[in-house]
Amino acid sequence: MSTNDYIEGRNPVIEALKSGREIEKLFIEDGSKTGSINEIKKLAKSRGIVIQYIHKNKLNQMSSTSSHQGVIAVSSSHTYKNLEDIFALAKSKNEDLFIIILDEIKDPHNLGSIMRTAECVGAHGIIIPKRRSVGLTSTVAKTSAGAIEYMPVVKVSNIANTIDVLKEEGIWIYGADMDGERPYYENKLTGPIALVIGSEGSGIGRLVKEKCDELVKIPIMGKVSSLNASVAASIIMYDVNRQRGLKK
Repeated sequence: MSTNDYIEGRNPVIEALKSGREIEKLFIEDGSKTGSINEIKKLAKSRGIVIQYIHKNKLNQMSSTSSHQGVIAVSSSHTYKNLEDIFALAKSKNEDLFIIILDEIKDPHNLGSIMRTAECVGAHGIIIPKRRSVGLTSTVAKTSAGAIEYMPVVKVSNIANTIDVLKEEGIWIYGADMDGERPYYENKLTGPIALVIGSEGSGIGRLVKEKCDELVKIPIMGKVSSLNASVAASIIMYDVNRQRGLKK
């Protein structure tokens, strides 16, 4: 990850937190308990920002200033949007909504790759959770090959609750899961839809899976039991594109 994403030192981090700047994660030296560190922890907790405690040697390796004072914040490389922005984009194009929901994707290369494909197939936005998920870091921006400039990304507190909001708007929720009853291509992937892709290790979480209207699977013919998250997302996204007849 580029050091351009890093904010180092107690006062700079405190000011960034107070200003409302989008912070992806905080790294704090293990065992730090002094006054300003406690203030940083309190501010981060109030905003739901993930804190990871690591050894001082690791912080030293991350630091480019040699004055991290026991804390480094990782800031976003891009501005997040809201659901209304996604709805407005679809409306402006006179198209049925097509949204990608990512349930705890942690690999920045996967997020960047999914973002790139989503932009190529004409999806209107991506939704990610605030916690236990990679955000819009410089690695994501680079992997997206420029798609980050055009693809709205919404960060939400609760994916399951957000799915309820989307359902109220008449959006059908498909979850990509090996337990799906039918292969993805046997489903009608037209109309306003959202596609849920699960995490690299455990797939879609139980609560989110229960919220899906239908689970679809990608047939696996070989001995490996699953596909990379970004590959699985790309396969289904392009079938949505095919079924909608969107040809350039």
